[in-house]
Amino acid sequence: MVASLAVLTAALLAFPSVVPNRVGRFGSLLETFLPWLGLAVPLLLVLALLRRSATALVALVLPVAVWGQAFGGRFLPEGRGAHDLTVVQHNVSDVNTDPAGTAAALIEAAPDLVALEELTPAALSAYEKALAADYPHHAVEGTVGLWSRHPLADVRRVDIRPAAIEEGWSRGIRSTARTPWGDIAVYVAHLPSIRLGWSGLGSGPRDESAGLLGAALAAEELDRVILLGDLNSTLDDRGLDPVTSRMDRTDPTRQAFAFSWPASFPVSRIDQVLARSATVSNVRTLPATGSDHLPVTADIRLERGSDDSPTAP
Repeated sequence: MVASLAVLTAALLAFPSVVPNRVGRFGSLLETFLPWLGLAVPLLLVLALLRRSATALVALVLPVAVWGQAFGGRFLPEGRGAHDLTVVQHNVSDVNTDPAGTAAALIEAAPDLVALEELTPAALSAYEKALAADYPHHAVEGTVGLWSRHPLADVRRVDIRPAAIEEGWSRGIRSTARTPWGDIAVYVAHLPSIRLGWSGLGSGPRDESAGLLGAALAAEELDRVILLGDLNSTLDDRGLDPVTSRMDRTDPTRQAFAFSWPASFPVSRIDQVLARSATVSNVRTLPATGSDHLPVTADIRLERGSDDSPTAP
């Protein structure tokens, strides 16, 4: 029995897509918290020792090996290599009582781009004032915004509102950042929350919104694209496939966990930095602010073309 459970654990770690998503979206639920499935190993180890089962002990090598291959590299220090931009993604929380302090904490990371979600009308002016000196260019649409050291152009709303959500819900924006390396399309998005209940994972609106965002990314004319946002799941979740399939995927085994939610005891990174025709590296979290999310920062190396020598924007 214990040996069978060990083999099952290894199989789920290696092939989480075998769990169907049609009922309860249990496949997405498993993928969202996949690294934590490794906690089954010490539990099975105790059972194997209690049963004095040599077969079970040998079988436990399988999930240990699979987990190590999938996630072990994330504990290795990545270091900061060559990069062109540093970005910060942060859901600042609509009940954050210290927007000025939150903005100051983000500035400490010296990013070139700052994406914020859950902006409220009451707090917006505080963020604008605190970020103005370092980020003279910004754009806000609904509850999401982008602050930039570089000029922004072609700002427009991205409609990612699921059909069941009322009019006025606006959580997507697209801008063109005019950088020394050329124009970059920068998207900021906040997908709907998911809910966990007795019937499984309630991710229908999130998945629908991801489909709309994926369509917008597919239609993007610029080669270089950066997506910053609270996507309300990890990149392993198949519900985000419409988005992740449109972006370059960095090798997940080489990227730190950088769990961002909840801030009090982070168990998952649902705040994401993705790019196309660029490489995302050194993903990490910043110290806690007044939000229930931790800020996530990352470096971005842009792909070079023949006419990409730096010029003044």
